[in-house]
Amino acid sequence: MFKTLKTVKLQKNQIIKDIRGREIKPKFRGIPVIDEAKLTNLAECQKACPTCAITNDKKIDLGKCIFCGECARVSNGAISFTRNHKYSAAKREDLIVNGEINPIAAKEEITKIFGQSLKLRQVSAGGCNSCEMELNACSNANFDIGRYGIDFVASPRHADGVVITGPVTKNMAKALEDTLLSTPEPRIVIAVGACAISGGVFQDSDEIDRTFFERHPVDLYIPGCPAHPLTIINGILDYLGCK
Repeated sequence: MFKTLKTVKLQKNQIIKDIRGREIKPKFRGIPVIDEAKLTNLAECQKACPTCAITNDKKIDLGKCIFCGECARVSNGAISFTRNHKYSAAKREDLIVNGEINPIAAKEEITKIFGQSLKLRQVSAGGCNSCEMELNACSNANFDIGRYGIDFVASPRHADGVVITGPVTKNMAKALEDTLLSTPEPRIVIAVGACAISGGVFQDSDEIDRTFFERHPVDLYIPGCPAHPLTIINGILDYLGCK
């Protein structure tokens, strides 16, 4: 007992109280900004990007971006990354940005059904385990996503939705499909990380099968490589219409 009390005294309260207003450390790469007037070597920046995330109209597709910073290194100061970690979106097209992202417009029916309690089943569909680790971190003592009534469950039959990580390999395509179909309706689909949203660095691989996304629409996109726990939690809370 005394050992426990000593530990509590030394470590103090580890929980992050202000999830909504919390800032991320300076080394974090958030929403990128392109100074269009300064960007005179667009082709070189596009070539440096490993996932072809930079568009011809000088925007960056956060659904493809792995936040590696290679574009910024060759852009002669035209591309920089902010510390804004709130860049989730309910529409795929809203992820193509230059500095700002459209806020998620919460739907009344979603807030009514899932606003007080949301149970999610996570599926690693061929991921590298980075996004999976960050999703696990969402439930630890620091971030404590459970305080908002959001929990990860072991069975899709107990879930309100499915969280997908990884590019969806051929070996995981059927398992992912079965998991979603085992989740009772109404249900939501959340794609976390560049791999889940676009295929990421594996988008041209012959070993992935992304036909799942042709059959089932995604309700919430949470970019990153990996996605930060604060990005994940804030994205879900925005989608649910929570303050």
